[in-house]
Amino acid sequence: MRADRLVAALLLMQARGRVTAAELAEELEVSVATARRDLEALSAAGVPVYPQPGRGGGWSLVGGARTDLTGLSATEAQALFLLVGPAAAVSPEAKAALRKLVRALPTPFRADAEAAATATMTDPTRWGDRPRDRPELVDLLQAAVVRRRKVRLTYVNRAREETVRLVDPWGLVDKDEVWYLIAGTPRGRRTFRLDRVVAAEPTDEPANRPADFDLTEAWDQVVGEVEDRRSRTWATLRIEARYIPILRDHFGRHCHVDGDLVRVGAPTPLDIARQLAGWGGLVEVVDPPSVQTELARIGGELVARYRT
Repeated sequence: MRADRLVAALLLMQARGRVTAAELAEELEVSVATARRDLEALSAAGVPVYPQPGRGGGWSLVGGARTDLTGLSATEAQALFLLVGPAAAVSPEAKAALRKLVRALPTPFRADAEAAATATMTDPTRWGDRPRDRPELVDLLQAAVVRRRKVRLTYVNRAREETVRLVDPWGLVDKDEVWYLIAGTPRGRRTFRLDRVVAAEPTDEPANRPADFDLTEAWDQVVGEVEDRRSRTWATLRIEARYIPILRDHFGRHCHVDGDLVRVGAPTPLDIARQLAGWGGLVEVVDPPSVQTELARIGGELVARYRT
């Protein structure tokens, strides 16, 4: 979790006095680019870190090396705990770490820091949905990522075909309460949904992880690939402007307004037609003919079934 890395980076600088991005990357087991972004994020959050270029340079805390957090001002401490607080809700260990950080602050700062840490929370459950439990596999795979050990996965694909694969775990992503594992395989990078993992067995075999791997960048690529597949078909519509927000809610990022026309995307013409069929005459599909044909077919089916 990024907030945990930010705190670890801060404490490492306090313990050593000065660190380079390469040293921080090695300690936190991330890429140099990720370590540099974390340091820049601390600076942007108001934490007094600054870079020193040249030979023997690196990143340091204003005031020099410290073993506590007394180098932070009241405003800086609040900024740090506002950033870390929501992340501490994920586990008892994270909460314990946050309590230790609070105790390391100067006494006058503690009350405000505690208030900042509890000022924000994240509820990932949508209205009307049931809360989902964190998959048990997450802890096992997180440990494999940190220890850099290969994992033997028994996986079921969309066609319900079960395979056993030995993979290099690179990182985990929680997207809308669905967990994914990004891993290296003999065929390159692959993404596995944890709810399709039947079994996972850690091994003692070292995992291979590219030195320049960045989880955020890798996930951005995955999202881009998935969204491209979800918008292989585009339709141009005419609809009253007051209904456009509803279309945007239905189609998300695959809804674009172009003057008095609206373009919407989905995997197939049938997917678009199903979304639009309930609108009746409120929407006009200008093109493509494939979507018009699917709408006409759906309309014919409804007429045939409900004709009185």
